[in-house]
Amino acid sequence: MQIKRQYIVDELNRKVAVQLDIETFTKIEETLENYGLIRLMEAEEPDNEVFNLEQAQLYYRTLETTR
Repeated sequence: MQIKRQYIVDELNRKVAVQLDIETFTKIEETLENYGLIRLMEAEEPDNEVFNLEQAQLYYRTLETTR
């Protein structure tokens, strides 16, 4: 994935933050959520079969509603 970034600098030209376009941010966010879901599923049910995409998405939605 190509990450286009723009740096925000302070008065001494030191990088203090980075700005990403929304498309890149969304891809990063989805990747992190998917990774976290996989890790959670492995921790809760290490011996169960692997979910297909639809099953995993359904499981993830149930987690969001229990918070």
